[in-house]
Amino acid sequence: MKEAINTYLSSVKALCPQVTTAELDYLISGLTVSDLKPKHFYIHANTIQKEIGFVFSGLLRTFYIDNNGNQISVNFVRENRYVTHYPAFITQTPSKYYFQCIEPTIVVNLSYKHIQEGYNRFPILERYGRLVAEEALKILHKRIESFLFETAETRYLDFIKENPDLFNRVSLSYLSSYLGIERQSLTRIRKKLAHNSF
Repeated sequence: MKEAINTYLSSVKALCPQVTTAELDYLISGLTVSDLKPKHFYIHANTIQKEIGFVFSGLLRTFYIDNNGNQISVNFVRENRYVTHYPAFITQTPSKYYFQCIEPTIVVNLSYKHIQEGYNRFPILERYGRLVAEEALKILHKRIESFLFETAETRYLDFIKENPDLFNRVSLSYLSSYLGIERQSLTRIRKKLAHNSF
């Protein structure tokens, strides 16, 4: 688990190069590591998320259940990404989403309480928190705008371009749900693109 913690600390240093040993030691004192099996839920909808997670290895799917009982995928959280419904986390209100492991997953956890105390004690950690929030906001807005301004085919191509390592790790059912189309439509898009590539 030491490797997982070191990878998390490296991500903090990459985001905030000015971070000091004292600040990193403070973070370390509040870290735990979870070793999760496929289908395990890291976060349940309608519960308050007490910890933010950093994915060291593995893959999770974020989804909600619509009024017809369908699971609608909204995100895939891979290595070196944060697993959190960030607006709900920072306000300590119930999440609207489920976060479920697709693969065996190792997550480094940092509690809300420890983070808040760190913000009060160390200005650099407050900056780190702001930068994480900005990343979460960019991802959210990119997804919203993809549905407003892009076709399903463009959304698919963007997903492949931005996540080449995920293509064979995510089922077609999950991916079609994420793209907002029927599975048959995704199959047609893939066939068309394969045909055009020859």
